[in-house]
Amino acid sequence: MARIGIIGGGAWGTALGLVAARAGHDVRLWAREPDVVEIINARHENSRFLSGVALHPAINASAAMGDIMGWAELVALVAPAQHVRAVAGLIRATPSMPPLLVCAKGIEQNSGLLMSEVLEASVPGAPLSVLSGPTFAREVAEGKPTAVTIAGRDTALARRFAEAFGGRSFRPYVSDDLVGAQVGGAVKNVLAIAAGIAIGRGLGENARAALITRGFAEMTRLALAKGARAETLVGLSGLGDLVLTAGSDQSRNFALGRALGAGTTLAAHLAGRDSVAEGAASAPAVVALGAKLNVELPIAQAVDAVLHRGAAIDEAIGALLARPFKTER
Repeated sequence: MARIGIIGGGAWGTALGLVAARAGHDVRLWAREPDVVEIINARHENSRFLSGVALHPAINASAAMGDIMGWAELVALVAPAQHVRAVAGLIRATPSMPPLLVCAKGIEQNSGLLMSEVLEASVPGAPLSVLSGPTFAREVAEGKPTAVTIAGRDTALARRFAEAFGGRSFRPYVSDDLVGAQVGGAVKNVLAIAAGIAIGRGLGENARAALITRGFAEMTRLALAKGARAETLVGLSGLGDLVLTAGSDQSRNFALGRALGAGTTLAAHLAGRDSVAEGAASAPAVVALGAKLNVELPIAQAVDAVLHRGAAIDEAIGALLARPFKTER
């Protein structure tokens, strides 16, 4: 039995806390929202982010980062991607530094850094791995089976995390391709928005399949240019996560795209929501990284143009359909 800290009180952080508790560990969860901390400790549930799921009695919560970092032997960092740097600042202010498992999927705006690169810059020397793969939080919390990738340059540490979180219904596979696991997890969110737009616009399942396939080619090109291995992208953290996220209304990114395709504005869809569609924030960072690495990303560029540059959806679709015919690679 180990002491597992979870940094992040949203649906995914809560679900990972349940995974760790079911594996026999003591779990302490950090949340910035006082109401989330209160209800977890008083009623063993997280009704704000994961309603209807009873939490394991081994899980308790705190709003003080020191209560987690000074207690835990292993820590999962489950903040939204665009908030990882701010949370890293809170971690850096604590005297203890247990190994970190970065569970956010995205590319930081402005810097264009992967989440591991943000941590390496913000908390130099912190031992870290990343977790990625096809994981709807509610299904994980309900104990339905899934498999994930845990990647790190230090494969012994990645295996330690895999052993800590692994169980009958949560199956981690270890990789040393830190870059590939993260590029797949970031780009698939952008592609899921594209797939949602296609369905919301009534373009049909053929169009969704084509977008997923050609989007996967974009994901692979970007990952290879960043130094990843191609086989990582056909695994759980690439193709596996893309198939899940681009094919279900449970995906916040797909649901956002579907709403946009049906005529809802971005502001209207996001208004009043606690949950985060990571692809909306990652789209411009993905496009900028592609430009930096001289990688062509037409689908990601179209999503960014619709979300952030005032492009009309039909014009963006028309531009994609008017591209020259090429050899498939």
